[in-house]
Amino acid sequence: MLLPTSLDRLRACRRPLLLQGPMGPFFARLAAWLHVQGALVQKVNFNAGDEWFWSEPGCTGHGGEAPTAVAYNQPSAQWPTALRALLDRHRADALVLFGQSRPLHRVAMAVARAAGVPVFVFEEGYLRPDYVTLEVGGVNADSSLPRDATFYRDLDIQPAPPPEPTGQQFGTVANLAMTYALACWLGRKRFPHYQHHRCLHPIREGLRWVRGAGRKYESRWVERRAQAYLAAPEQHKRYFLVPLQVHNDAQILCHSPYQSVEQFIHEVIDSFAKAASAGDLLVIKHHPLDKPYRDYRELIRSRVAALGLEGRVLYIHDQHLPTLLRAAKGVVTVNSTTGLQAMFHNTPVLALGDCLYAIPGLVHPGPLHTFWQQPGEVDRELFLNYRAYLTQQTQLNASFYADAPGLSSSTDTSRRAASASDTPAAAAKAADWSAPTVPTLK
Repeated sequence: MLLPTSLDRLRACRRPLLLQGPMGPFFARLAAWLHVQGALVQKVNFNAGDEWFWSEPGCTGHGGEAPTAVAYNQPSAQWPTALRALLDRHRADALVLFGQSRPLHRVAMAVARAAGVPVFVFEEGYLRPDYVTLEVGGVNADSSLPRDATFYRDLDIQPAPPPEPTGQQFGTVANLAMTYALACWLGRKRFPHYQHHRCLHPIREGLRWVRGAGRKYESRWVERRAQAYLAAPEQHKRYFLVPLQVHNDAQILCHSPYQSVEQFIHEVIDSFAKAASAGDLLVIKHHPLDKPYRDYRELIRSRVAALGLEGRVLYIHDQHLPTLLRAAKGVVTVNSTTGLQAMFHNTPVLALGDCLYAIPGLVHPGPLHTFWQQPGEVDRELFLNYRAYLTQQTQLNASFYADAPGLSSSTDTSRRAASASDTPAAAAKAADWSAPTVPTLK
């Protein structure tokens, strides 16, 4: 299986240091894979949820020291000093993390750069589904990929083979989220200074995901005819699709002109009311992983009523995205990777935030009000070259929350994730969380 250039670069590192990964066992699986490549891997755990999904990956038969972990449970003010010491002690030649905008990671990236240690950043896949992203230095708006259309037009590059399915499902993600939250809560006394970027109280978090499941089934019933309606010939190239992003997405909060998804919704609906043709529709699609946290029905309903747009604005959830993209007249996004999917289906895109694919020739060059009347066309050759290069450089065939075909061939013995033991009940029965299971980093 072809690996992205970024993972090849990480594979060449001999002493990587892993910080916080996504909820679940992906970083344990990655550590096992790196160990098989001959690396001496160490990881820092910041809470008991990190510890719960970290396992000594059982790869002692491959030679060298098995991956190890240390716990950091000191105040955040001491983190730069502690990290500098750990980088020196481990003789780290790579720093690996997920979520570059998390406070501890922002500090860590600055410390690593000052020490001359390259930073490898994981993020959700630029291309969905069945990919995750790995870049050196930063992702999304901080990506080092060229933004010059001429660079991509001049490439002689073949498209990558299709990825293997990862089998990611809403239920698995919900289970991992609830398990992580419960483990964090059970071990909170050992990590008294840790602050997550969102609430992780196990009861509240569990109830949110139960609520999300309820909304999923509710919307499936309420919107049971929406797919057929939007796929009908009468709606072909008649509607604009607006894929929403997760409410606390750093892409919204750090790399866009908006302070919230709500502000983005307001601007889009208001502009549509003023500038779109009377026969066009606006379809706003909720992000599937934001169901537990946000519901924009009342916001959209009240704005539609105030602007007299009844019958012209739809709010949907779990409809088949490729079908919607193929039939849409255009896609309006902040900086969602859905924009790349839209271009794959030859649907023009307007990106209102800072994003890695905001390249002249790929996206609409004008402001929002011009897009409704003249969305333009996708430069197919430019897009295919761009997509092939993006895949080759940054995309790993894997899911953070399900299978990882790109890493699985040599690390099957380390696959702890998605097993029967990784459940909230199992976490509740875990060993005494008040006793450290790994050394403490000071």
